[in-house]
Amino acid sequence: MIEVIAFVAFGLALAALLNGRKTAERLETEIAALKEHLAQLEALRPVVPTVDAVVEATDQPVAALEGAPQSVKTPLEERKRLAEIKKGDAIFGGPPPSQDAVEKASRGEPVAARSSAATTIDAVAPRQKESLESRLGARWAVWVGGIALALGGIFMVKYSIDAGLLSPAVRLFMAAVFGLVLISIGEFVRRRAVPLVADAFQNAMIPGILTAAGAVTLFGVCYAAHGIYGFIGPVTAFALLALVSLATVGLSLLHGQALAGLGLLASLVTPALVSSESPSPWSLFGFLGVAWIATLLAARVRRWTIMPSAANIGLCLWALAYIASATPFETRPVTLIMLVMIGGVAFIWPGKLAGTIDGERAETDQPLAAARTSWERTMTPPFVAITVTAGISALLTALAMISPLATASGYPVIEFSLVVAALAALGASRFYAVYPAILSALVAIVGVWSMTALSGLLTFIDPTIPGHIVTFAVSGHTAMLASMGLSCVFIALGAFAIHLHGKDRPPLATIWAAITAVVPIALIGMSLLMTGNLTFDLRHGLFALAAGLVLLGLAEWFSRSKAPDGGLDLPQALLIAGSLGLVVIALHALTDGLATTILIALVGAAYVAATRLRPWPALPWMMVGAAVVILARIAWEPAIVGALHLGKTPVFNALLAGYGIPALLLVLSAFELRRWPDPRVRNLLQALASLFVLLTVAIIVRHAMNGGVLDSAVPTLSEQSIYTLLAIGGSAIMMTLDRKSPSPVFRYGSMVIGILSMLSILGAHLIGLNPYFSGELLGSIPFFDLLLIGYLLPGFGYAGLAWYARGKRPMPYVTALAVTGAVLVFAWATLSVRRFWQGQNVADWKGFLEGETYTYSVVWLLLGVLLLVLGSRFNAKSIRIASAVLVFVAVLKVFLIDMANLQGFLRALSFIGLGAVLIGIGLFYQKILSGKAGAGPQQETPVDIEAEPGQTA
Repeated sequence: MIEVIAFVAFGLALAALLNGRKTAERLETEIAALKEHLAQLEALRPVVPTVDAVVEATDQPVAALEGAPQSVKTPLEERKRLAEIKKGDAIFGGPPPSQDAVEKASRGEPVAARSSAATTIDAVAPRQKESLESRLGARWAVWVGGIALALGGIFMVKYSIDAGLLSPAVRLFMAAVFGLVLISIGEFVRRRAVPLVADAFQNAMIPGILTAAGAVTLFGVCYAAHGIYGFIGPVTAFALLALVSLATVGLSLLHGQALAGLGLLASLVTPALVSSESPSPWSLFGFLGVAWIATLLAARVRRWTIMPSAANIGLCLWALAYIASATPFETRPVTLIMLVMIGGVAFIWPGKLAGTIDGERAETDQPLAAARTSWERTMTPPFVAITVTAGISALLTALAMISPLATASGYPVIEFSLVVAALAALGASRFYAVYPAILSALVAIVGVWSMTALSGLLTFIDPTIPGHIVTFAVSGHTAMLASMGLSCVFIALGAFAIHLHGKDRPPLATIWAAITAVVPIALIGMSLLMTGNLTFDLRHGLFALAAGLVLLGLAEWFSRSKAPDGGLDLPQALLIAGSLGLVVIALHALTDGLATTILIALVGAAYVAATRLRPWPALPWMMVGAAVVILARIAWEPAIVGALHLGKTPVFNALLAGYGIPALLLVLSAFELRRWPDPRVRNLLQALASLFVLLTVAIIVRHAMNGGVLDSAVPTLSEQSIYTLLAIGGSAIMMTLDRKSPSPVFRYGSMVIGILSMLSILGAHLIGLNPYFSGELLGSIPFFDLLLIGYLLPGFGYAGLAWYARGKRPMPYVTALAVTGAVLVFAWATLSVRRFWQGQNVADWKGFLEGETYTYSVVWLLLGVLLLVLGSRFNAKSIRIASAVLVFVAVLKVFLIDMANLQGFLRALSFIGLGAVLIGIGLFYQKILSGKAGAGPQQETPVDIEAEPGQTA
């Protein structure tokens, strides 16, 4: 049965071979006929000028046309003939004329007919959809034939083994001869093949299938000779397997990428098939490097992308497998193979050839190139699969080398740094390696974090505890040197990349500017935090300061080499921001507490002052960044110098300098930039200056009101009242500043502060800190007590702010201010009545006296009448409405509470007084309405934001 199957398989293979040869001959005859027909068409094609020449001819006088050659008679005739020729070109796929032909045609000179073998072949009509017959006869038959050949060889060998006809050596010899014969037949058929067949059936070429079958056979022979029969040793077997795999890669140049994939797979499998008692990593990675370079050279010749990407992945898998299995592993072979991979991508393939190919792609696809933005072209470079796989492979290998789970003979800091630097150099020198550049920055940050974490400061394990003996893999000094060295590498490569790509590829220069700014900040910051002395660290401080000055120097250098256009230069802005970040790190390393906060503010102000020398758009934003850093420090330590070192002297303490000096510098910076062309940074600095001023006053008040202690305790009513008065004053100040120097920050900031303060009235003054609910004592001196500062003064403040905001702010906001003032005055009057009857403790648990209840009605009615008079005097409808509401509340109290709780004379007096007041209010309104009947309806003053006080809109 086996013999029958083998015979049938050989017959199928022979039939497929003969069928393919007949098909090739038939196609060769048809192509020859097509060549002859196209040559005839080319000879009959008339010579015409180009479109530009015809357009120029239409612009010339008629006299000039009379002297033209016969091929250019009239513009209309030339357009018709041109349309016919273009129609023929569209049908037969004729190429456009050369530049020389265009110039000759424009001068009226004759142009030779175009004909070449390549042009003739390219002129074939578009390929039609492949039929079922073509699939079965030309493709599947080839693949089935190749499989049949392989099965036939296997069955023949199996039959010889089962029958005992031949010895193992003879069987291996015959199998090797069979493999060589298959390769020879493949080469013979390839030379007889027609190029059109290769284009039409490139994934089912008979020569490639035969060569692949022969290569597999030879590979199996070499392995069987070593692994099964033991005829050859591991060195000889390794050499033969390597020779077969490399030869297969070389033959792929003739037979296509599929055969290259087979050779690459064989190369990657070869080390696993040959075992050795003392394996050498140098031999392993040396062979893998040779196989990888061979694959890359073949890919460069044929411009493949799949095979190099697969080769990168294979190298990474072998490196990771070696690191995981060997204990300890040698770092140098792994580092060398990664450097070889990175260097091959930089110099072999794609190498410098990528620029030429990208230029050709842009020239042949002008509409698409014009439609794509520069950022899209930068982020979608050619050969992205090769660069991404190389970057990820290097990233994973470098991180695996310094992983705590890996055991190396010595901690590979230098090897890790070399791989990262090489990957970054690839990204800086090659425009298509944008993703390796980004990956190099990522692996540098993650790797240094791993080193600094292993230095011991992030373990949080007390070595004195029994059973917790920690041995750290890397010292803090080594981690610090690694972070500084990599920072220098990225700064140098960033300067090179920005200089190289700044004019041609601005997005790539921007990406490298971001990397140059972010990576040193991250590396030095982590090193200082995890391995440095946070109180004083001279090494980290001086290095960060020097690196910041270098970034500033780079910004100056690039600004001189580029003509100013008035817009924001992103690379320059990123370099300046990086310099600020490094200087801030230096200040944290060299100073502490109050000095750090003040110096950060001074550095931000220095950037603002530098706008007098350099009109760089990014300079003012550095003051914003400095303010953000100071706010972060305040959030971390509100006492600036620490709670234990903060004195109890009111006002004149560290808080005044720590909060006040940054606030003063922000005010001066906002004033310096009052004429700066960018309104965004100007408005933002004004807002930050206002915030810091209010924050300074508030923190000083809190310190004074709490006896020199800053904690999270709930403030008292007196302290909250100071904050409310400060908010009222801040809103008024910002409103005044807006009148003198109009700004949306002042305009809307004043209203935001007013609204927030009104919300605090509801939450704190009326409910949370109300002495009626909290039981806080009011003080021993009547009138000059807690109610004065907690209710009456804020009420007058809101009333004055509402009067000042008339005509400057929207009417709903003005009305809300007036109502808030009325509510506070009402609360003061009500609580003052309770103090008169109950003393300085007005808590709710004490109940109400009968005289106290009656006094509330009298005071509320008087207050309502007072508000009515004021509303009429200032023509303020909102105050009159507040008066009506207060009188209505008094009426409800008299009828619902006084009627039930008062007795005798007080009840009667309450109703008599209410009636008299209501009649008086009615007479007052009648007099007002009758006096203004002839003057028409009266309205409140409308709002005009820009009007002066007292003006109408």
